[in-house]
Amino acid sequence: QLQASGGGLVQAGGSLRLSCAASGFRLDYYATGWFRQAPGKERESVACISSSGANTFFAASVQGRFTISRDNAKRTVSLQMNSLKPEDTAVYYCAASKYTSVVSGVQYWGKGTQVTVSS
Repeated sequence: QLQASGGGLVQAGGSLRLSCAASGFRLDYYATGWFRQAPGKERESVACISSSGANTFFAASVQGRFTISRDNAKRTVSLQMNSLKPEDTAVYYCAASKYTSVVSGVQYWGKGTQVTVSS
């Protein structure tokens, strides 16, 4: 299972840190990432980090504002979100993939955590 936490309400320009913790499997064997889904929109990939942590990917819309990191000893992956904008408002989901990237397929999904950015 994956458990996401850290969502909440923040003003535009603020920061939030999301965390994703794994239980029952070795998260360090999986590429791990975050998706988000805003009301009325399709789910989109936001960021991904390889199993080793050596490679990262960010959607253009969050590049330079979000960072992703992992602590394989603790089996956690974190998404640091800075300079948040109202358009970042969405439910955020963590995901783990046996492939090199979560966009290639997801084996584990976490329950979503709501992020709301007020203007």
